[in-house]
Amino acid sequence: MIEPPKFIDNDSYNGSRTFTWLADIVGLSVDLVNFLICQISALFLASLFRSVLHPSKVSSKLRHTFALSIGLAFGYFCFGPQAIHIAGLPAICYIVIRTQDPRIVQRAVLLVAMSYLLCIHLMRQLYDYGSYALDITGPLMIITQKVTSLAFSIHDGFVRPEEELTKAQKYHAIRKMPTALEYFSYVWHFQSILAGPLVFYKDYIEFVEGYNLLPPPTNGNIDNGKGEVVLEPSPTKAVIRKVIGSLVCAFIFMKFVKIYPVKDMKEEDFLEDTSMVYKFWYAMMATTCIRFKYYHAWLLADAICNNSGLGFTGYDKDGQPKWDLISNINVLSFEFSTNMRDAIQNWNCGTNRWLRTLVYERVPKKYGTLLTFALSAVWHGFYPGYYLTFATGAIVVTAARIGRRLFRHRFQSTQFTRMFYDILTCLITRVTLGYATFPFVLLEFMGSINLYLKFYLCLHIISLVTIFILPKYIRGESRSRQNNATVRLAGAGNVKDSAATEGASETALVAGNDLKENGEEEEMDKHAQCKVNTPTQQQLPAAELINKHTNRTIEQQTTKQSEQSNNVNLRPQHHPEQLLQQQPSQEKKPVLTCARDAVSVPHDQCEMDQLSSKLKEKLEAETKNIEEFIDKTVTETVSGIVEFKNDLMRDIEFPKLKLPGSNASNNGSVPLDSATVGGGLRKRNISSVHDNGTASPTPGNPQSEHHAVIEENGSAFLKKEIDVINAVVQQANVLPAVLSNGHAK
Repeated sequence: MIEPPKFIDNDSYNGSRTFTWLADIVGLSVDLVNFLICQISALFLASLFRSVLHPSKVSSKLRHTFALSIGLAFGYFCFGPQAIHIAGLPAICYIVIRTQDPRIVQRAVLLVAMSYLLCIHLMRQLYDYGSYALDITGPLMIITQKVTSLAFSIHDGFVRPEEELTKAQKYHAIRKMPTALEYFSYVWHFQSILAGPLVFYKDYIEFVEGYNLLPPPTNGNIDNGKGEVVLEPSPTKAVIRKVIGSLVCAFIFMKFVKIYPVKDMKEEDFLEDTSMVYKFWYAMMATTCIRFKYYHAWLLADAICNNSGLGFTGYDKDGQPKWDLISNINVLSFEFSTNMRDAIQNWNCGTNRWLRTLVYERVPKKYGTLLTFALSAVWHGFYPGYYLTFATGAIVVTAARIGRRLFRHRFQSTQFTRMFYDILTCLITRVTLGYATFPFVLLEFMGSINLYLKFYLCLHIISLVTIFILPKYIRGESRSRQNNATVRLAGAGNVKDSAATEGASETALVAGNDLKENGEEEEMDKHAQCKVNTPTQQQLPAAELINKHTNRTIEQQTTKQSEQSNNVNLRPQHHPEQLLQQQPSQEKKPVLTCARDAVSVPHDQCEMDQLSSKLKEKLEAETKNIEEFIDKTVTETVSGIVEFKNDLMRDIEFPKLKLPGSNASNNGSVPLDSATVGGGLRKRNISSVHDNGTASPTPGNPQSEHHAVIEENGSAFLKKEIDVINAVVQQANVLPAVLSNGHAK
């Protein structure tokens, strides 16, 4: 039995001290005990939120009210009077959102939210410098991400033309102003108020209203009535797997944090009496131990969201449900990454998506990396160690990108050299991460500088040489090989939005990010591309670009074998008249089963490290036995806690739209809610649903009796849903965009 680390109780902590006795028993500080109590309570309340408060049983207003009430209660329990800031920051930002012009609202909200957050960061450094105690700055950092991402989504939806948006921006664009209840529920909902992860506004609202269970429209309207209802899967295995992973990470952290304490790296004995090799080893191990604390918190927070029904993105190739919509960490992919880019992409994924949405996709490419790291550093606070880490990270990432282009192709001739390259780069990445990130946990400027001087700034010098000197003397991969690789793997390549590259005029299919001339190595939000298990399709900005690209692709494909190798199906997202014009050309386009495949296939073949992939495959194979055990034993035991009810959404109202053969009203018409057909969110019809979620037939009314029969028959219910959608599509030619207030210009 391990001895838990002794945490010093912080006198400046303002949260509840009711469980001080429990903290003394377990050997933890009272702030950590309060955090764990809230997160464990949230895990069970999430099951209640998913079952008893299912969207088919209660109204969305009740779900919003419950989520924000519990979130505020957790905030006050953990932070006491400091919880006023949890209310203050989003309240001020909401006033800005409702009063400022959408053309400048994103900048105004970013300025206000960051200024408020930085003031709290500064106050914390003044009264509690260098402390790792639970503090209000953590929730405020998550709230800042939420309000700023919402403001940018409003700007994209109200102001910017659709052809200028990237695919992720189109997905997250908001064209209906949030009400006060929706806004504060999004900001304060209990699933992510303490430790995240970041949930984008559109995903959260669709989840609360139950609309996330239906396949989203692929043409901006309704998918020609061919969409199918997505049944609600059970998150049991995903929740248990993440909870177990969180406990394992907590065990590792408590076991090794005493062996490699971070504070020893600034001691004089460590700096003077140890070799440089040991210093590298210690920095690597100390930062790894700290990472497992974050793994524990993020995996537990992800399990809470999944247990409430939030996070479903569809099914994988084996038909298993995927719950990674808002996952904040990919532990194996990070720990076994063989380059800095893969490591960064798998660490704090929510923050990566936020930074890409706010900065990287909106600034000139040559400043993208620098400005992204700068905002990340400022968002974390004023500790000098943060800025040393992000400055070092920017240099190392740039050098790693150039070095990969210069050397990687030289190791791809045989299987042995490829494996050697993967192992070597994996080890180098581990050492580099320890070198670059120890100031982040050490926090101090002089302590970090002294240790860097003991390292002789070796990796800084190597990075600068790689950036400025090596390209002059070492020839990188030839352009002809890049073009051949592009043609050979075009069917599996990424689809790059023309709006994502400054000055680009058309969309290109590429084999991998390493082959791009500008060094672009970012991937779009996978959850914005593959939300459900039905085949989704890539969305390009204009039909003319698609036709042009398709003709060029067909000219390159001269054999039947190359036609079969390309399996990308492109579909634009625009008006019906454009769809009719492109219909003949779409038959010639390659087929893509899911946008996730367009990213993952070339990444595994060309960029993704073979060592990491093989290790993950072996670990996944070993966990199948555990999952079978969960299915047979644990699932049955806790079925009342985390098992989904197979309830479906009730009928969606379509007022003022005549449906052939409909008996819904006396004149044979059903009203169509304007908010439904616009860019806004569709509402449920719960007028005939009792509190327990069951429909009651009216005596003597054949229609109500017929509905009661359908409720009992699942297949008939699905058929009725599809028939209603088909009838709507036959009558609706153009669905008008509806904006909730007068901000649209």
